Amino acid sequence: MKIIAFYLPQFHRIPENDQWWGEGFTEWTNTRRAQPLFHRHYQPREPLNNYYYNLTDPTTRRWQAEIAKKYGIYGFCYYHYWFKGKQLLERPFNEVLRLGEPDFPFCLSWANESWTRTWDGGNNDILIGQEYGHREDWKKHFDYLLKAFLDNRYIRINNKPVFLIYRPELIQHCEEMLNFWNDLAKEAGLDGIYFIRTLNGFPYVEKNGFDASVEFEPMYTLRHDYLPNPHILDSPYRPMFADYDATWDRIVSRVPQDKNNNPIIPGAFVDWDNTARLKKNALIYRGATPEKFGKYLSVRIQRAKSIYNSNYLFINAWNEWAEGTYLEPDKRYGFRYLEEVKKAVEENS
Repeated sequence: MKIIAFYLPQFHRIPENDQWWGEGFTEWTNTRRAQPLFHRHYQPREPLNNYYYNLTDPTTRRWQAEIAKKYGIYGFCYYHYWFKGKQLLERPFNEVLRLGEPDFPFCLSWANESWTRTWDGGNNDILIGQEYGHREDWKKHFDYLLKAFLDNRYIRINNKPVFLIYRPELIQHCEEMLNFWNDLAKEAGLDGIYFIRTLNGFPYVEKNGFDASVEFEPMYTLRHDYLPNPHILDSPYRPMFADYDATWDRIVSRVPQDKNNNPIIPGAFVDWDNTARLKKNALIYRGATPEKFGKYLSVRIQRAKSIYNSNYLFINAWNEWAEGTYLEPDKRYGFRYLEEVKKAVEENS
């Protein structure tokens, strides 16, 4: 089983965030100022030993890869931000490519939605909008991606580099673009690209051209398969609460179905609490512990093999600190979540 963790690069300054959010803004800015909303609310989330790292530091990236590998993570899936030729937060990944280190597998997930002040990818309070252009723009995007695809660390399925797209429904000419990229990949000597669409909390719109889908948790289950309260995300009450066990019960009991009979890659999540970003409008999971996570992850790995017929599993996330879903060590639990990953992998190897 190859476990891949989603990886957020927003732990370094960029001019755009300085302009939009104030000088010196990084993801740590939100996490540091988070306040508990009720008794025994676990906020703020603080990294172990106050390690508020900067991802432009190569020693940080080496440390992340070393502990990830030690505790059973196969690779990172870096979020990739491309706005019709303009990139954001690209420096950490570009340095991984340029320096050839750390020697740790990776792939990319194109987070293809607009950036907004409400952190929801919607159409209000847009900071930078997403446009897709046409073949000239697609070619420019592919030429950048090709540098990554040709790296020997890049994760491949069926000898094709894996590329995730977060919201395919937003791309008007999606199938045409994917076919165009596949043709370019073959011209460059690859066997093609293994395109994976992300099943998340947004409405599903049929799009052709994908080789597989991945269940992005907990949002996929919360929006599409959460029996106790299917309308929880539309609740008028703030903050909103969701039950950790109820969500995981649905995740580990679901039989995957795909209308195109394409493979579905299972997902997992550590926890969720985005108080650091949304304050009183947060969605907060209750009941998470490292031991529960490890138990559910072990079952998820078993079913990945027996039900999904998948050798891969994606975890949300390696370092989403402001959303409260991270594997990196913190002051409350230390390395316990990572230890549960290692235990679950070893039990099912």
